Amino acid sequence: MSAWVLLALLQVEIVAHRGASADAPENTRAAFTLGWEQADAVELDVHLTRDGRLVAMHDRTTKRTTGVDKPVAEQTLAELKAQDAGRWKGERWAGERIPALEEAMELLPPGKRLYVEIKCGPEAVPELARVLEAFASKRAQVAVIGFGYDTMVQAKRRLPDVRVLWLAGPRKDGDPRADLDRLIAKAREGGLDGLDLSREFPIDGAFVARVRDAGLKLLTYTVNDEATARRHAEAGVDGITTDRPAALRAALK
Repeated sequence: MSAWVLLALLQVEIVAHRGASADAPENTRAAFTLGWEQADAVELDVHLTRDGRLVAMHDRTTKRTTGVDKPVAEQTLAELKAQDAGRWKGERWAGERIPALEEAMELLPPGKRLYVEIKCGPEAVPELARVLEAFASKRAQVAVIGFGYDTMVQAKRRLPDVRVLWLAGPRKDGDPRADLDRLIAKAREGGLDGLDLSREFPIDGAFVARVRDAGLKLLTYTVNDEATARRHAEAGVDGITTDRPAALRAALK
């Protein structure tokens, strides 16, 4: 194994997707705590509540994880807190609640990172800014990600010192390498710090070099098999997002 490959394997950041979501109920305090034990960083999703708070929830509604078929945007934080967000994963997790973003910030350990994926729109940015101002000592540990390009641009303008990366998957009917040129150009135009790309892209050393040469960071998602993780790490990506952080960390070691 070359020294370069060894260095790449050691330096790649492992990001626990929705926390350690293979082992604990996604987007809960339990998943976050376990995620930071197993990985370098935790990724969580946020939606804005009816009373203007950001909560950790992937779906637009709470049906899948709590059984309450109602949009997050139509519920208050108190209403969301009354729901059980853990029982669907197993009885041992019964009683886990939907956390507000502040709770994840409180749990964020020194030396670890938190990736906040905005699942709604730019209306979330002012509340995100408020939370980061309230946790100024941990602000440098936070990065923002999302599929909404305009939302990412607005987040970067509002939070110029915070790393912001654009999530994207390959187009179904195009050349992925040509698609990369478009993504790089848009990211640079918007002043973004990097790209967070689907594992469906042909990630290799040349692919990563094109992103790096543009002055951008590159993460990949959602990688759950060891072979793909190793290939991405050897190619030199900055981070790999996974539901199985412990397994991938062991494989890369």
